[in-house]
Amino acid sequence: MGYEWFRAGHIICVVAWMAGMLMLPRLLVYRMEGRDNEGLVQTMDSAIIRLRKIILTPMLILTWVFGFSLAHLNWDFFSSQPWFWVKIVAVILLSGSHGYFIGLHKKEMAGTLSMSSKKLRLLNEVPFMLAIIAIIMVVVEPFSN
Repeated sequence: MGYEWFRAGHIICVVAWMAGMLMLPRLLVYRMEGRDNEGLVQTMDSAIIRLRKIILTPMLILTWVFGFSLAHLNWDFFSSQPWFWVKIVAVILLSGSHGYFIGLHKKEMAGTLSMSSKKLRLLNEVPFMLAIIAIIMVVVEPFSN
């Protein structure tokens, strides 16, 4: 019974985290493209900071807590599965992209970001691609016998 509750919590947190990860780069693009509009810049900064504090960081932490709990409850099985380790790598990269996007926002606020909004639009797809890999690893288990 406890395992299923941890799994439900993990999925809920992942969904919320991914929603935020798909929003953050887009809000940053709007901020970059609206640099001449001080009101828009302030609005985007406020939205990004709230998104980070209310959704992104708490959901990242809870996703990892629930994920560790699930792995701990069934470690003997998970640790021997190649798909599990591919998923872990994808989630580590996703966590890194979380930090990277937050860093980009801090650079943009400081006026030191030299990236184009077009490049950021392309980078916006990275979290979704990593999530696809993680989901396929768990649902399809392509390396299972």
